[in-house]
Amino acid sequence: MNAHVSQGGWPVLVLNADFRPLSYYPLSLWSWQDAVKAVFLDRVNIVEYYDRAVRSPNFEFRLPSVVSLKSFVKPTTHPAFTRFNVFLRDKFVCQYCGAPEDLTFDHIIPRSKGGQTTWENVVAACSPCNLRKGNLTTAQAKMWPRQTPFAPTVHELHRNGRSFPPNYLHESWLDYLYWDTELDP
Repeated sequence: MNAHVSQGGWPVLVLNADFRPLSYYPLSLWSWQDAVKAVFLDRVNIVEYYDRAVRSPNFEFRLPSVVSLKSFVKPTTHPAFTRFNVFLRDKFVCQYCGAPEDLTFDHIIPRSKGGQTTWENVVAACSPCNLRKGNLTTAQAKMWPRQTPFAPTVHELHRNGRSFPPNYLHESWLDYLYWDTELDP
């Protein structure tokens, strides 16, 4: 049995009213308790169930595995600038050497030289490359990012996120998810 399930997690995939996940990365999941509460508050429809139920002396309720919102939530078009979203845009690899671990973020134009913390000036960098570049410009350090940093769209982040499926995908979710495991991360 999967760790999520064996620990009583029974996560529930949350779909928008159009049956698309609210987000791919992180995957839009609720606890089964939050999903059951939303069912009783008439905010969601149950789409799929687990083979599991919660019981009281006079009541039994099958646990949902997939729910859809009754009201459509308009997806944001401009993702928030966060460390995680920078890593997701850069596909979780150092933009200087391609290493996938020990990631930090690096300012292309260092803050000490007036560089801002913006999509266009920050890239994912492993700690060794970040230390090597220090507060030098890319030209001074002779280190150039693999791609020019840019402000991604939500669609671009979702597309990148689909290249990194989570460790746990319940079989009832698969018809609603579009993971592309053939892509190189």
